[in-house]
Amino acid sequence: MNKSVDPMDCAALQLGKTFEGHKLAVTDVKVHPKKPIIATCSDDATWMLWALPSGELIIKGEGHKDWIAGCDFHPRGSHLVTGSGDSTVKLWDFAKTSCAATFTDHTQAVWDVSFHDSGDFIVSASMDHTAKMWDVNSLRCRQTFRGHVDSVNAITFQPYSNNICTCSGDKTVSIWDARTGLCMQTFYGHMNACNGVSFNNTGDCVASCDADGVVKVWDVRMVQERMHIESGEHSVNKVVFDPSGTTLAVASDDSTVRFFSMAEEGKATGVLRGHTDSVQAVTFDKEGTFLLSAGGDATFRMWS
Repeated sequence: MNKSVDPMDCAALQLGKTFEGHKLAVTDVKVHPKKPIIATCSDDATWMLWALPSGELIIKGEGHKDWIAGCDFHPRGSHLVTGSGDSTVKLWDFAKTSCAATFTDHTQAVWDVSFHDSGDFIVSASMDHTAKMWDVNSLRCRQTFRGHVDSVNAITFQPYSNNICTCSGDKTVSIWDARTGLCMQTFYGHMNACNGVSFNNTGDCVASCDADGVVKVWDVRMVQERMHIESGEHSVNKVVFDPSGTTLAVASDDSTVRFFSMAEEGKATGVLRGHTDSVQAVTFDKEGTFLLSAGGDATFRMWS
């Protein structure tokens, strides 16, 4: 388990650096688990690795035939997985600087991808209404999760478990058992398409966000809504907990990142302005020292 991290003073964050390199919207940004490196992916069908704090480009990855919507690092930092509008999931090997595998079982665009803590499995969420789990060692599809009746827009593993959480255009958030492929619980309450889901580090809470600008926090053990936050009238694209689990960062179509306090019942605690187009993704580093945001303005930004 993560050692406790001090809560971040998100209101005090300042724009440190703006990175440019992609030609189109930056759709996702992730922090390397061990090194000061970040990965981005873009509507320009490439992914890139960048060194911090210099912003030097390390690798540019090409091979997808359409936009890339999501990426995730292997827990050891040896590989990157990407999901694309070309309906494929690709696994990239940094040591060999090549594509190690292409998974082609989805029939429509892939919106999101995520690694299991062990590094042995990848899950993907697709517009084809399914989520899938891939075995990194055998390079096979191990499980298909069926139940959503619209596009599956985001997916993540519950920390330190074999459970998966998905959210969908059908306005629901579901938790699945990766071993059986069965849906264990579904959270109802969103009134519009759900765009993002994220667990806190302890895995007992999951946050979801929707196209109406609503963020909900769900208690996984009690299977009930813990918090309802109205972040504004614009669609929310991603929501993440800071490493301490006390603050939610919300990436909005109104080109801001907004912060809400878990301790104070979803009270707004700050806003970051700098992007000139929608904020597509937001993430914290493990220590809670900086935040990264990715935008429709083809930039990503570091706030510290």
